[in-house]
Amino acid sequence: MSVFLIGYRGSGKSSVGQKLAARLGWPFLDTDELIVQVAGQSIREIFEEGGEESFRQLETMAVRQVATQANYVIALGGGAVLRGENRAALDTPNNRIVYLRAEPDELHRRIHADPQTAANRPALTSLGGSVEEIRKVLAEREPIYQNMAHMEIDVTNLSPDEAVDKIAEWLK
Repeated sequence: MSVFLIGYRGSGKSSVGQKLAARLGWPFLDTDELIVQVAGQSIREIFEEGGEESFRQLETMAVRQVATQANYVIALGGGAVLRGENRAALDTPNNRIVYLRAEPDELHRRIHADPQTAANRPALTSLGGSVEEIRKVLAEREPIYQNMAHMEIDVTNLSPDEAVDKIAEWLK
């Protein structure tokens, strides 16, 4: 069994994932980090040079690579579940998928508090990373997140440790 964390950027997938992996004694993987390693470029650079389609192809390769791992905690990029082939790869009896949900205003606050976001992440729409962009993209993605998730946690007001406690309890 592996645990996959899904949700919008800023929801805490990486920070919760690292702490959950430590709690379980499992390795942690982040598909965005795998993509950056393979491409030798930041996600922003991949988008600028090859467009979103180029990035999504790399992301699909990363999802295929990690989907069959056993005893891992894996953070997926926010858009990884948009492709049907990625959802199919993750849909196995051995995978547990947790949706980390947060309110748009909190996501915006977290994203803009992280200095790495502007340097490494592209805006997702012409709205340029605003709360309106988050609301728009979430309206498209949230039904997919909720449909895929075995567990949904509202992390708007939770610390990463509190989220880990909830996931660890659920996994028992």
